[in-house]
Amino acid sequence: MTRHHDLDALRSTVMLLGIVLHAGLFLVPEFQWPVQDPWGATIERDTNPYLHLILIIHGFRMPVFFLVSGFFTAMLWQSRGLGYLAQRRFRRIGLPLLAGMVTVIPTTIWFFDPGGFDLLHWPLVWLESLAHLWFLWYLLLLVAAFLLFARLGVAFRHRLWWCLVPLTVVPQMFMREGLIGADSPGGSVLPPPELLGYYAMFFFFGAFFFRSGLQVRPRWAAFLPPTLILLYPGALIALYPETVLGARPAWTWPAALLLQVAYTWLMCFGLMGLFRWIAVRERPWVRYLSDSSYWLYLCHLPLVLFGQMLLLDWPVSGHLKFVLLCTTVVVTLLITYQLGVRYTPVGTMLNGPRIRTAASG
Repeated sequence: MTRHHDLDALRSTVMLLGIVLHAGLFLVPEFQWPVQDPWGATIERDTNPYLHLILIIHGFRMPVFFLVSGFFTAMLWQSRGLGYLAQRRFRRIGLPLLAGMVTVIPTTIWFFDPGGFDLLHWPLVWLESLAHLWFLWYLLLLVAAFLLFARLGVAFRHRLWWCLVPLTVVPQMFMREGLIGADSPGGSVLPPPELLGYYAMFFFFGAFFFRSGLQVRPRWAAFLPPTLILLYPGALIALYPETVLGARPAWTWPAALLLQVAYTWLMCFGLMGLFRWIAVRERPWVRYLSDSSYWLYLCHLPLVLFGQMLLLDWPVSGHLKFVLLCTTVVVTLLITYQLGVRYTPVGTMLNGPRIRTAASG
């Protein structure tokens, strides 16, 4: 198989941005995160930089992930066949999810509600919520749908697949949380139809992108500045018109739908172009971060919550707490990845076998 270093780096980047997003949530009171730093209450909502950081990231992060996952799913099908695709996806997605159900997920839920957590329910607590590992369950469902469609003869090459781009406005109509893009999933094992449908559109467009032979162009990176400078604030004004207009005119709702969909898709294409520009060649350190990003995302949330609790009463600014939290969590998990994961069966499950060279010790 051809190695798409740019898309690999993009996928790992959006996973690492999940750590940034969760680290910033305790500085934005309106998100009702279980740990709320007092610094967030001293900042006006509209001028809180972490609110905008979270909304900007949330608007494109998971759509990019599912689009790239659909691309690599189709590539694996074409090169190795459906049987290998099913076996590979179960090993890399299903097994980590099963392991997380009795380790990471119960630990995370305990941090959210330590008083109401019963150790007797530890092995089954995932029935209530998959926490931040919900995306693995969604991905398994979408891969199963892909396998079914492929068995039925769907080639994912017809130009009508382009219709998925404007049709994203349909599930967007059912989002209620006032975020840019999709609602937060909540981690339920029964996915809301609008959320699963929303991410399915990006996943299957990614499959179409590969199967149709479309090529990522570095010039697509030019979409990023106008999208961030114009579409993001436009979508925000349309979502919260009272802050600027003092009222909620009827036209703001359809405008919000269209602007959010345009923002998300243009960020997807723009980031693909940017990474084709800056990451098309293999670099060892980028390859290493790409390999480690899966482990970092799987295990980060309990550490983030624990770190937020430790930092809560520190008499320093929220900015310093945010930087310390992100740095400490990433460095700690990179150390555990190198010493206890990369060259072990866990690392083989997540990324395939890695050979220890003399340079790596």
